[in-house]
Amino acid sequence: MTQPVPSPTPTEEQTAAPSWRTVVHDDPINLQSYVAWVFQSYFGFDARTANRLMMEVHSRGRAVVSSGSREAMETDVQAMHTFGLHATLEEEH
Repeated sequence: MTQPVPSPTPTEEQTAAPSWRTVVHDDPINLQSYVAWVFQSYFGFDARTANRLMMEVHSRGRAVVSSGSREAMETDVQAMHTFGLHATLEEEH
């Protein structure tokens, strides 16, 4: 009689990979309309979401605009720099 082979259990590292986020910071240079346009153009946000995030950047000084793997967030941060926005990478806690 054949015994069933137990399926391997994922390691904690595989199940709890750290999540990262892209944060855009306020600056005195870029117009609010431009920041909202960047959010719509790059991230594909609708106008309402883009404007809400832009106002968060303006009023709170920062807004989280994306989250995911470190590599993907590094790409998003670099893209924001290409558009002339100040953005940083943060690990979610």
